[in-house]
Amino acid sequence: MSTLPSMESTTFQAELRSQFNVFLDEHRAALAGSLDGLAEEEARASLVPSRTTLLGLVKHGAFIERVWFDEAITRRSRTEIGSPATPDDSFILDDGDTIASVRDAYRAACEASRSAVAGLGLDDVVRGNRRGPLPLRWVFLHMLRELAQHCGHADILREQVLAARHG
Repeated sequence: MSTLPSMESTTFQAELRSQFNVFLDEHRAALAGSLDGLAEEEARASLVPSRTTLLGLVKHGAFIERVWFDEAITRRSRTEIGSPATPDDSFILDDGDTIASVRDAYRAACEASRSAVAGLGLDDVVRGNRRGPLPLRWVFLHMLRELAQHCGHADILREQVLAARHG
């Protein structure tokens, strides 16, 4: 079993910004990886009363990347960045959503997020969020919380999907 980058000794001693990047990227990869080896219908399986599905979680992942690293930084509206108006709407799957297309959109959103913050420091303030001005440090912490929660949801849903295979 390979060691997660966040558990490597070089990460323990790294500057805080590097640690944030490592943890964010691990969680991003875990969320995208929740779709590994699934059939399209498994990824779309509705196993809970909410709109939450594995494919919907990854689609929502792209939404939160855009909200926190585009809208909050650039002050562009959700309409301008091509995102749904509400978090709940970001889970809705269109007929054209596939594992490949949702993963590609998520990957692109994550790359755009990395680019958007590349020149910013943790103490820099972003001003495009409805809560008001926020330090980038808080945005990173919030994204880690969001991603950790959604990775947990994905773990449980994936476990249900895989158990149904062996019914």
